[in-house]
Amino acid sequence: MQIVAQILFLIALVFGIAFFARNIKRMLRNIKLGKTIDRSDHSSERWSKTLRIAFGQSKMVKKPVSGFLHVIVYLGFIIINIEVLEIIIDGLFGTHRILSFMGSFYNVLIGIFEVLALLVLVGVIIFWIRRNVLNIYRFLSRELKGWPKNDANYILYFEMVLMSLFLIMNATDYQLQINGAAHYAHESGIIGGFPISQFIAPLFESLSNSTLIIIERAAWWLHILGILFFLNYLYYSKHLHILLAFPNVYFSKLKPKGEMDNLEAVKKEVALMMDPNADPFAAPAEGEEEGEPEKFGASDVMDLNQVQLLNSYTCTECGRCTAECPANQTGKKLSPRKIMMDTRDRLEEVGEIINKNGKFEDDGKQLLDDYILREELWACTTCNACVEACPVGIDPLSIILDMRRYLVMEQSAAPNELATSLTNIENNGAPWPYNQMDRLNWAKEN
Repeated sequence: MQIVAQILFLIALVFGIAFFARNIKRMLRNIKLGKTIDRSDHSSERWSKTLRIAFGQSKMVKKPVSGFLHVIVYLGFIIINIEVLEIIIDGLFGTHRILSFMGSFYNVLIGIFEVLALLVLVGVIIFWIRRNVLNIYRFLSRELKGWPKNDANYILYFEMVLMSLFLIMNATDYQLQINGAAHYAHESGIIGGFPISQFIAPLFESLSNSTLIIIERAAWWLHILGILFFLNYLYYSKHLHILLAFPNVYFSKLKPKGEMDNLEAVKKEVALMMDPNADPFAAPAEGEEEGEPEKFGASDVMDLNQVQLLNSYTCTECGRCTAECPANQTGKKLSPRKIMMDTRDRLEEVGEIINKNGKFEDDGKQLLDDYILREELWACTTCNACVEACPVGIDPLSIILDMRRYLVMEQSAAPNELATSLTNIENNGAPWPYNQMDRLNWAKEN
């Protein structure tokens, strides 16, 4: 019977990891649909930023309550899952608490796991109350209706169940050791420190050993299968940031937030105009063939760069960006969080077309207009508040600017006020409708 359990465990483990690997491969393929961008510079500064923001959670704690709770859940998630290594070994080889040979250190580890499990359980319950009872403004936005809200709650329920199963598994194990059950009892006494589950164990002390074993095994199996299910659910949820926050922060922009990127094609054109010795009719230099003109800006996800697409998958939908956005605060339609969610939704839609047809075929849709409205784009004040607020280094502003660049440079579809200013700059060298010769007339007035 034991060998059957080991085979079933191996099948579940291989299937869970293989399915996860398939989804990650698809996600990487989708990200690579974007334009390449070199973010390999200043590696020491990038690693420092990653350690400080991604590992150290420095931007999370700027909101003390949610930040402190998130740090607890984050630490609990990382540290408790160390025990998954023991569960995998036990499952594959039919052993029980294989790492117990570490003695008192093992007892300390189990004790730490249990305390963290309780703290995570309490933290997740508070998160659920904040999201569903307290009516916090950033959790009530229109983009969180339906699936996004349900997804956030599903994750909280998952974590509640996983922590509860962990404590029940330990409580029944503890009771079985007290009862001297075969395969559980040890000559050296109780194996494992159970500072929390020892208070749950009395609920099971009246049960027979056979019943306790059924409960303990059921909790053990449901716990590891739940972890494998959770691992594969990540791809379909906003919780991909658990994995992607680290590379996302590493590849985030290091330049000053107010510095905008210039298009290489435009820079070359300006350089040509400013060079009195340049021949505008000269043939391209050797090895520099003149191909199809590069598209200005972005109208769909393939026009964005790979870091921007990584940003969309990393978005936690926490809403800190939207809560800080002055346009959103004054009733405009713009929500930086929605910009990232729409980008991810469109990217997933493009990915599904590729999964079905083997390549992308035009579906008559694009990110602009079908997902993100022009009204949203032009509501942005480019203040960078959203970029500063994001705890994992996401840059919604760069997507907004690229899409506005497309509207202006490809479609000449700027709002009237902006179009007038641009025309004045072109004709008068300033946004005002006055000839350069008349600029100082005001000084001559009495």
